[in-house]
Amino acid sequence: MNVQSNAEKLTVLIPCKNERRNIRACIESVCTVADEILVADSGSTDGTLEIVKQFSDVKLIQREYINDGSFKQWSIPQAKHNWVLTLDADERLSPELADEIKRVMSAGPTYDAFSMPQRNYFLGHPIRFSGWSSRKTRLFRRDRCFPRESKIHPGIEVPSGNVGKLAGRLVHYSLWTIDDFLRKAPQYCQWAAEDLHQRGKRARLVDLTLRPVIRFIRHYVWQLGFLDGVPGILVAWMAAYTVFLKYARLWGMDHQLPQPDPEAEATSLNAISSPRLHSA
Repeated sequence: MNVQSNAEKLTVLIPCKNERRNIRACIESVCTVADEILVADSGSTDGTLEIVKQFSDVKLIQREYINDGSFKQWSIPQAKHNWVLTLDADERLSPELADEIKRVMSAGPTYDAFSMPQRNYFLGHPIRFSGWSSRKTRLFRRDRCFPRESKIHPGIEVPSGNVGKLAGRLVHYSLWTIDDFLRKAPQYCQWAAEDLHQRGKRARLVDLTLRPVIRFIRHYVWQLGFLDGVPGILVAWMAAYTVFLKYARLWGMDHQLPQPDPEAEATSLNAISSPRLHSA
């Protein structure tokens, strides 16, 4: 008697750009669970692509990067299989999580999506508190779920609310240097401000003064960031800074004045005052 299997095949989608130090470990962590590995690159120039091409079973797709939201909306439909696991290049599946995903896929998922706990590392140090111990919905059916409309870190929308919970951890090496933070923060804050502005939000005095302070207190005190030692206080201050920068940019969208351009004005005046030559 033939028994019909409920097993599902899985595409692992890895968006990346210039992730030479991360991409190999990321790919290797999903090899045992993926039926398809799709690396979506947005213009790597640091040797990332050469590493990806060493994996014969990895499919590479490429497109210009605009923001997180548009990139995922473009790349997810290119998955071969209905079940998709999205993983940033600086993330890894722990062995426990990989085994758990294999069992779920083999048995046939009874949910539309699954969330998993995330273990974050900051400057190489594990962050166990500070509000970073969140769950991420990364494993989902693409015919029933979709990325939210957001330019920065778009989560997965599950209209049915039918989300299962996995126990294995997703490992995230968030930032290795302070310079990484200083390089990424301005653009992320700009996207966050644009999202707020499109939703009709406007920056108030309280947003620029109290919100950053409250964010620091939330991470460092309420969410026990002090138990993470010095990395905990750095995480709290950086979170406060990004809140301030986001609302500062939001305020500027409505109130900043254009800088005068004397050179353009001078060029225009010269063009008007210069005599015109007439041909005979």
